[in-house]
Parts: sequence; C-alpha cells; structure tokens
Amino acid sequence: MEPPKEQHDHGPLKFPEGFLWGSASSAHQVEGGNVNSDWWEWEQKHSEEKRSGDATDQYNRFEEDITLAQNLNLNSQRLSIEWARIEPKPGIYDETAIIHYKQVLKSLKDKHFKVMLTLWHFTLPQWVSDIGGWENPLTGEYFVRFLKRVVPEIDRFVDFWVTLNEPGVYIFMAYLEGVWPPQKKSRTRALYVLWNLAQAHKKAYQYLHLRGGKPVGIAQNLQSYHSSHKHSLIELFSVYFSDIIANHTFYNLTGGCHDFLGINYYFHRRFNRNKRLFPTIEEAENQHREVSDLGWEIFPEGIFDVLEDISNHKPIYITECGIASTNDDRRTRFLIQYLSEVYRAIGSGVRVKGFFYWSLTDNFEWHEGFAPRFGLVEIDYKTLKRTIRPSAYVYSEIAKHNKIPHSLLRLLGHTIRVEEVLCYMHDGPKALCEHFND
Repeated sequence: MEPPKEQHDHGPLKFPEGFLWGSASSAHQVEGGNVNSDWWEWEQKHSEEKRSGDATDQYNRFEEDITLAQNLNLNSQRLSIEWARIEPKPGIYDETAIIHYKQVLKSLKDKHFKVMLTLWHFTLPQWVSDIGGWENPLTGEYFVRFLKRVVPEIDRFVDFWVTLNEPGVYIFMAYLEGVWPPQKKSRTRALYVLWNLAQAHKKAYQYLHLRGGKPVGIAQNLQSYHSSHKHSLIELFSVYFSDIIANHTFYNLTGGCHDFLGINYYFHRRFNRNKRLFPTIEEAENQHREVSDLGWEIFPEGIFDVLEDISNHKPIYITECGIASTNDDRRTRFLIQYLSEVYRAIGSGVRVKGFFYWSLTDNFEWHEGFAPRFGLVEIDYKTLKRTIRPSAYVYSEIAKHNKIPHSLLRLLGHTIRVEEVLCYMHDGPKALCEHFND
C-alpha cells in the first residue's frame, strides 16, 4: 500500500472574520505646527530638514486623508491626540483643540472606521518637560488629569485605547542613546522613566476602565533575536537576555493591566561572537541582507517569532509594521511576506485580530526628518499633494477581500513589479492594468 501523498494548500490565505485592516500615524508626525511640545522646542535647534514644520498638514487636511483610507478599503485607523495642543499650559485646556479632535474622530466613525486612539506618542507639553518629563513621578498624575479632561469628550468615538506608544524605544532613544529630547544619557534616569511610565499606564488603565468596557493596551516595540551560531551558548544567552529585557520587561511591570497586546514590529537582531569574548549585534547591511532605506533588516519570519513569543491568549493587534523605502516594488513584497507570516501565526493559535500598516502617508520620522518614506500614500513636501502608491492598491485589495490571493503568493519567488502584481489579482485597478498591458 502506497503512503498517502503529502497535501499542500494552494488556496488563498483567508484571515478571520472581523479582522481589522488599517494604517497607523501619530499626531506630531503628520499634523504640523505642534508648537507647545518638547519636540518642537528641540527641533528649533536643528537644521530645517529636521524640523517638523507643517509636516503633512493633516491638522487641516484630515478629511482628505480619512477619505484616502476609506477609498483604500481600510476598516480601521490608529491615530493619536496631542497632549501639548490640548493642555498647552498647566491646567489650561484649549477648547478649540478638543473640538478639533472630536471632529477628526467623528469623521472616522461616520465613515465606519474602528478607531484605536493613542494617548501618548513620544511628545510632551513643554511645561511637562520643564519639570523633568517622565523622570518626574508627578508627570503620571498630570497625564491622568489630562485624560480625565479629554476622555469624556471623545470616548464615544473610540473603540480601543492605547495609553503609551513604545515606552522602550522612548527610553532607549532619549536616555540610553541620548538622541531624542531631553537627551539625558543616563542608565539611572532610564530606570526612573521606565518605572514612571509603567505606573502611568496602570493609572490610565484603571481610569479608562471606570469609563466603560473599551479595551485598553499599549503599543510595544518588539524585536526578534537570533544567534548566528546555534551551538554558541553565550550567543544563545544574549538572545534570551535581550528578549527578556526588550520584549517582556514592561509587560512584567504592568501585569494585569492589558486587555490586548499591541505589537509594533520593525527590527531583527543577530548576535555573533565572531572570536570576541562577548557577542555583538551584526549590522545587516554588512551581511549583505536585504534592508530598508533606514538599514533595518527585512526579515518576515521575525514577526512570526515575536507573535509566538508574546502570545498569552490575549488578543493581539499589530499596531505598527511598515517599511521605509522609495522602491514601491519592495514595499509590495514586504506587505505580502509579512502578512503571510501573520497568517501563519494565526494558524498556530496566536489571536491576532488586526494589522495597522505604518503609515498611511509619508511623515516626519523624528530625528531622521522627512527622508524616510513609509507611506502607502506619497507626500510631495513642496506642495503637500497626496499620491497613492501602487503598493497601497495591493494592500487595499487584501483588505477588501480579507485574504491574500494565491496569485500574489506565487509571485513571491520572482522579481516583483507592483503593476504586474495588481494585474495578477482578480480585480486589480483597471487603469493600472491597462497601463501595464500597454
């Protein structure tokens, strides 16, 4: 009797019903004119290309950008509000700013988006920075005071709350690397900030739960780690230790205060001892690996690894994942590869409920300025004209049908031209297909 032939699934990768397809942004990076924030103050000491200025002027063009997201078949959006706009001075609230954010959120709900709202995304009011920022334990109290003023005004428009964005990245860049404001390079200060951010999240979580049953979480940057030599014990220890410190510390400090896990995924790290006493992280570019325009390694399997690692039976949302690239074919390949790995994680039992691509439009990328291009929509910074990139149509079709068609998966082994990808799809945009066929 012949053994049964191995079965292969050649069908589309169908995502669970109700899966959220969205994009993510932060207010300071797109709105422009955030003049009362610590970042604005910091930017004025740097060259013009490192100043946010008008950014993408989304403060005035939010309806245009929301319509773009709607036309791309997205059903959800993650965005933030600016504490510095709403409370420019201690205890003094700008009613115009509150009304503005109510208009933005109402517009999203009127267009049937699920809304995930971030309450702190790196920036602080300058007056908070002046009293020590997150080094000062009182900042957590002021943060909750701010929430008590603004949340009752907007909570009917919000489906998910994100209290803090990437606390680990903030601590690393501001207090360990000393690149971001307040540029105080100190391990001791870093520990104070870690503790105070954890306490602030717990207090915010408790307050938001008093308001009702909306899920509350954070957006945490997670990194995947590998050993270059699988039999090197010191490399394996470095992987284990780094994973605990970078990926689990904040969750351990705030246990029980997460209704969902928000995961931002960008980085894959490889440890290599290479005849040294202690292993170091290899630079991906030096290893001839594919990287983004920022030099970040493109490693789709990494998102599967972190999803498996962090899974604890809570719902998980990919609150950010994207690529900085002026090569739109690369962005198309990135989307298909990474979403395929998310699908694989779901198949293994991880409760992934949504994916938010970073970002809808190109934007101001903090100390990197405007050079990195993450957007599904290109921004001409001279005119602020929006142009939908072809990769956005690929994402749009995946979102529309809640699946990755087999035709896209077949193309992954080949050099991808994004127009060709669109025309392989069942109902790719007609104009683009006609242009490609010509």
